[in-house]
Amino acid sequence: MTECNQPVFEFPGINRRAVVASFTGGAISSDGGGLLLRQTEQATGIIRGFSACFTDHRDPDLIEHTVEDLVAQRVYGLALGYEDLNDHDQLRYDPLLATLVGKADPTGQDRLRGRDRGKALAGKSTLNRLELTPVRANADSRYKKITINRSGVEELFIKVFLAAYSTPPKRIILDLDATDDPIHGNQSGRFFHGYYGNYCYLPLYIFCGEHLLCARLRPSDIDASAGSVKELNRIMTRIRRVWPNVQIIVRGDSGFCREPIMAWCERTGVDYLFGLAKNERLVRELQEAFVQAKAEYEQTKHPARVFRDFTYQTRDSWSRFRRVVGKAEVLAKGENPRFVVTSLSPDDFDARTLYEEMYCGRGDMENRIKEQQLCLFADRTSAATMRANQLRLWFSSVAYTLLVALRQRGLKGTELAQARCDTIRLKLLKIGAMIRVTVRKIWIALADSYPSPSLFQRVCENLRGFPPAPA
Repeated sequence: MTECNQPVFEFPGINRRAVVASFTGGAISSDGGGLLLRQTEQATGIIRGFSACFTDHRDPDLIEHTVEDLVAQRVYGLALGYEDLNDHDQLRYDPLLATLVGKADPTGQDRLRGRDRGKALAGKSTLNRLELTPVRANADSRYKKITINRSGVEELFIKVFLAAYSTPPKRIILDLDATDDPIHGNQSGRFFHGYYGNYCYLPLYIFCGEHLLCARLRPSDIDASAGSVKELNRIMTRIRRVWPNVQIIVRGDSGFCREPIMAWCERTGVDYLFGLAKNERLVRELQEAFVQAKAEYEQTKHPARVFRDFTYQTRDSWSRFRRVVGKAEVLAKGENPRFVVTSLSPDDFDARTLYEEMYCGRGDMENRIKEQQLCLFADRTSAATMRANQLRLWFSSVAYTLLVALRQRGLKGTELAQARCDTIRLKLLKIGAMIRVTVRKIWIALADSYPSPSLFQRVCENLRGFPPAPA
């Protein structure tokens, strides 16, 4: 930082002691726990794999920040709570973040130009070359020359998911969902969505448990299920190449109950479980069940549920009869009929288990989407083009994937084993640290007032149990 006379801030005193503050503490960072993120990256290679999806057409003799440096800086920044590129004009001075990125000189004193000395990392103008490079850029382009391999990014999320299992699981459930991503400008792909009542994008997410497999940014003038078959086919093909005998179940709400998706599942040997929008014909199937549920409610005055298992086919849109489970629920406010359609047989799951355990379990995926949007800024899609906003969504997705790896590997068996990303950041990553760089070592003195040193130690030990990821 620029050396000058720093102002002194006076605060209310305590007894006879004055309380004063100034920005003269030296190289101190609030993100000391970020060292655990770097250790997680060493074990998984997530950021390194993401960096390999970029092609750098810049002249290597004229640059000081490699693509891997830029990508790591951006991903670590998101994981630590810095959502905007503008934040990096100050973060570029942070020796702790430079250590996470892997800069040989975290103080930035080895920079070539005098005006850059003391700034070990890239500023916003350099970082935005990742987002704003045109699709067909090459070595002859004037300014922005870093392109991205989209299929490589899509493959990365599946590779990380597969690597998380030491042995193939017997069954996996792929959860599909679409959500609104509000926009507030004239971005490309801008449309008004009547259901959400605003201008937004409509990204498609596919999760398996807490593992993110797909984050596809889409305009909102489409059906929620648009493109699902293509994404599912890509993911299923890749998974079955490694796990040929795994049972795959596709699960989603009624927005994904579409003939093309169900027919694709039936052709490829994939099971499905979707919500089914109610209509008069379906409700008639529950008349006897509602009589029974009402009688139970009158006796107990508690919500009553009765399930009915039957086969059903629409008049026009479905190509065949399919198994449907209906829920006749009576609440204090009245009747609440619900339906699901599935390829799973009654021998595998009875009606109640199918609805209450299998279908209702999809609610956890909505928590994962909220985690990414609220904690890792997946909705920060304010760039002008769909390409740039898709890349921002992927940066958020990679930060999420890194934190999931930390949660699964480092936090296993601790009180934060099920914690949300923002809780992990607050309780584990936001640790005051003083950095001192010598010839042979980078000394990082963590605050001795940190309330959970034993947790930090245990996470370190857990992560050390994993060998470094192969190059």
